[in-house]
Amino acid sequence: MSIKIITDSACDLSPEIAQKYNIDVIPILVYFNDIEYKDGETLNAKELYENMRNGKIYKTAQIPPQIFTEKFKEYAQNGQQCIYIAFSSGLSGTYNSAMMAKSEVLEDYPEFDIDIIDTKCASGGFGLVVYKAALMLQEGKSKNEIVEAVKFFSEHMEHVFTVDDLEYLYRGGRVSRTAAFVGGLLNIKPILDVEDGKLVPIEKTRGRNKVFKRMIELMGERGVDLSSQTIGITHGDDLEGAMKLKEMMKEKFGCKDFIIGMIGCAIGAHSGPGTLAIFFLNEKGPM
Repeated sequence: MSIKIITDSACDLSPEIAQKYNIDVIPILVYFNDIEYKDGETLNAKELYENMRNGKIYKTAQIPPQIFTEKFKEYAQNGQQCIYIAFSSGLSGTYNSAMMAKSEVLEDYPEFDIDIIDTKCASGGFGLVVYKAALMLQEGKSKNEIVEAVKFFSEHMEHVFTVDDLEYLYRGGRVSRTAAFVGGLLNIKPILDVEDGKLVPIEKTRGRNKVFKRMIELMGERGVDLSSQTIGITHGDDLEGAMKLKEMMKEKFGCKDFIIGMIGCAIGAHSGPGTLAIFFLNEKGPM
């Protein structure tokens, strides 16, 4: 019986990786006015960031249960085992939609074998969890082994990121109007992380170079055995910044293996262009 890994587009894995490892990526819904787009399918991140720079405001919506129901039924009918690795329930209702769909599908297909895991992760941190699961599947690991590893990686994944413009976090309700205004005037860049699946501010730093330096310091304080890890870096249409962080990591920690990609529409609609994020483990994992 084959195993299928399913995830959603908030993992920010490239289409090339998804295709290479046969990962089924369900797009999160993005809206401009009343027009619905599918993240990465009918709206790409580059277009989103260009439009945001020109003043367009996007909103996102969780994947509705009926989409999961249709997807899960398809795999149930084919007798496939499934692992759905989900975007943090602290940032989206997508996990809950999947759980509702699972209950519905099990009524018609009681033998359907599916695990649904709330990663409490986002963007490249979420993507690294999915990537590691796909590698284990390729290596022939059992479903139980993969599920346990996904839980471990989810629990020990560090997220450290900064945004270029606090205005976008204000629109998403993450900072106050005053903080966004003052931050813009003073060139203050917040550093945030994800704790228990929710965004948490760590500190504020003035100026881009100081932010980069502090992000690397935090990586050294929190990470373990960084030189042997696969490190995630995602960016809001700022490849130059991502590559600078990569070089700093190589020099400081001897990191060699990276997954670098653009933040997709699901996350980017809230974080905005210029966002930079790094992801790594704070404990040695099963791989």
